[in-house]
Amino acid sequence: MKSLKLIFLILVIFMKTGNNLSADNLFFVNNIEITKKKTNNIEFLANEAIKKGFRELLNKVLLKKDKNKLSSLEFTEIKDLISYYQIIEDEDEDQNKIFFNISFDKDKLHTLFYNTGLKYSDISQNELYLLPIFKKNNQLNIYTNNYFYENWNKKNENTVVEFILPIENIEVLQVLNINIENLLNVKIGEIFSEYNNQNLALIIIEENDFKIEKIFLKTLIVGKEIDKSLKIDKKNLEQDQFYEKIIFQTKEEIVNLVKSQNLIDIRTPSFMNVKLMSSKKNNLVELSKKLKKIDLIENIFVQELNTDYVNLKIKYLGKINKIIEQLKNENIILELKGDQWSVELIQ
Repeated sequence: MKSLKLIFLILVIFMKTGNNLSADNLFFVNNIEITKKKTNNIEFLANEAIKKGFRELLNKVLLKKDKNKLSSLEFTEIKDLISYYQIIEDEDEDQNKIFFNISFDKDKLHTLFYNTGLKYSDISQNELYLLPIFKKNNQLNIYTNNYFYENWNKKNENTVVEFILPIENIEVLQVLNINIENLLNVKIGEIFSEYNNQNLALIIIEENDFKIEKIFLKTLIVGKEIDKSLKIDKKNLEQDQFYEKIIFQTKEEIVNLVKSQNLIDIRTPSFMNVKLMSSKKNNLVELSKKLKKIDLIENIFVQELNTDYVNLKIKYLGKINKIIEQLKNENIILELKGDQWSVELIQ
């Protein structure tokens, strides 16, 4: 009877509980700005914030090609996805602004994505180091006389990826100038040698006399090299407007590439058997507290329990490397020893 009570206690410990009420939660959208009018009541404003917040959420987690696949959802269905929202009044009353923070229910969203067959993106590493190269009149403009380097982050429409432009580096200048006629064959690792294990992008923009500009992307995202070219139509735009269009559409493409390498498929979960060696440091209660913070872990099942160790089966979503990374953030080490996964808490 005692053993049955113990097993029941362990199962209760490992049950996942609700949303993490934090801005770190993937399904949390904050600072949704709504303009107030005298005729608007708070319910109307909240509904407007929910609609806008849902659009922002889809922009955050779905690929470009999938965003419109949920456009037929009724507002009542969208509202049902909310777990809670907060209202923040603007101190400057003259602006007539009100702000909302909205948390969407993870389990309900998972059900929605499962039923619609949509994959969503969970980006844990959102920084991307980027260098735009502007080739004009057979001259390379990299850190100076380069509209794209100087204005890349002037407008921050995107909140999914943080673009970081490296400072001037003489060695990079040398590599690029030596390969001025063969920029597509430059190895991205040579350009970003200081930024190991980071998401990287080299953008090659060559001005021509045509109305269509061809942009070349060389990227390294989650350790995978991806090359791509874009064609951007100038139409009747002024030069600066065209340059802004190039930045906007190139950013959009890079964000989509980052999302594509961080996709989660609700329909295909994975399972992993792990061993937790029993000690004061490695205890089930402490482990459960930390695991509850990781959204990609769906369930934990106790397979075997004795005084020396506990065998667990973990049901998770996404790639194992992402799980390992998120566990590290919670001071949990997961490693493969021979053919056996082991988990250990670190202080």
